[in-house]
Amino acid sequence: MTELLHNDTVDVLLNRRSIRAFRPEPLNPEMTATIESAAQHAASSQYLNDWSAIRVVDQRLKDDLAAIAKQPYIAQAPALYVFVLDEYRNMVIAREQGDAVDSDAFTLKNSYRFTQAQNDAVLALHAMETAAESLGLGCVILGSILNDIPRLIELFHLPKYTYPVLGLAIGKPAQEPALKPRMSGTLQFFDDRYNDDPTFIMRTIAEFNEEVHQYYDLRDPNRPVPTYDAQIAQKAVAGEVLGRGLEHAVQQGFELDR
Repeated sequence: MTELLHNDTVDVLLNRRSIRAFRPEPLNPEMTATIESAAQHAASSQYLNDWSAIRVVDQRLKDDLAAIAKQPYIAQAPALYVFVLDEYRNMVIAREQGDAVDSDAFTLKNSYRFTQAQNDAVLALHAMETAAESLGLGCVILGSILNDIPRLIELFHLPKYTYPVLGLAIGKPAQEPALKPRMSGTLQFFDDRYNDDPTFIMRTIAEFNEEVHQYYDLRDPNRPVPTYDAQIAQKAVAGEVLGRGLEHAVQQGFELDR
């Protein structure tokens, strides 16, 4: 295996892990300003800046999010954000510039722009996460807040042409979990063409299964966890995700069939 190069930035990325227990200390204003600025400096497709983030400050809203996610620790996070894809702001700008935003000529509501804005929100969140971790903070990305999208839209008064993407909890770590193993790079990086050989995939996954088993066994030997391939098979037919479909995005004004 080729030896990796190291510097401060690379080491932050290589050592990222989800932190779900935080010390009860607020972030100082300089930390908050720094990580928010890092998010704003992430790449933005076509310079649309088509994302926003809501700071969740009210403890009642934190409690509501924790209930939606079924993860009580969220309510104790010193800093909590909900990232949303945001074409509302651009709609307002376009309307003020004279565009007919209620016509078919208005394209900020179509599938491409929806996906583009979602990507930009994720890039901004990841930049914030990396900046926070470089300052000694811990983070966890919260896909679980999407358990009830209509409730999120209601709680945060999300207008037309916005949609929740992910949450991010940040604080000073009160735990130091082991690094979760990563699969072989040969399964994710290819030269010139995709390697779609099922034999190669399953042979390499068989080796990864043992690493994943050891990781979960060391973490909690009293709670057996299925092998990696079994986990994927379970998630591939998990019906509960159907409730997180994009029909709610259509209600927010997006035309996802275009």
